[in-house]
Amino acid sequence: MSVAFVKEESAEAASETILPPRPISGRPNLVTEKGLKMLQGELARAQELLEEANRVEDVNERRRMSAVPYRDAQYFAERVRTAQLIPLPASNEIVSFGHTVTFERDDGRVQTFQIVGEDEADPAQGTLSHGSPVALALLGKGVGDVARAGQHELEIIQIA
Repeated sequence: MSVAFVKEESAEAASETILPPRPISGRPNLVTEKGLKMLQGELARAQELLEEANRVEDVNERRRMSAVPYRDAQYFAERVRTAQLIPLPASNEIVSFGHTVTFERDDGRVQTFQIVGEDEADPAQGTLSHGSPVALALLGKGVGDVARAGQHELEIIQIA
């Protein structure tokens, strides 16, 4: 059969179908109950999109459509597998994973964040990763303590 009649994938199209894995930090994969449910939901969503892509007849289009869901399914499967569910803290004496902390910055701004897992962290929504510089500075401190994050001081006002 002549090569003219064979639909071959170009190198460019092939590179679109092989994505590098999503990076995973070396930190423990601590999660809240809400975070674990989010990871499980994202895994299910990625698997659904992958199944949908696998129903496409054109092999090149199927490869392109499945690249992101395949990468995401691999990532979320690993994150669910390694998740360490941490119950909400029983005491509000010192800042721990899962606490919501209100603090005053040295510039007078007052901010409130919940310390959560890496995948559920979204500062715009009031959540910080337990590995973020601010969370690391606050962990283990109590109300009235001053934590140092970079060049800034943060005075803890409330732990909930």
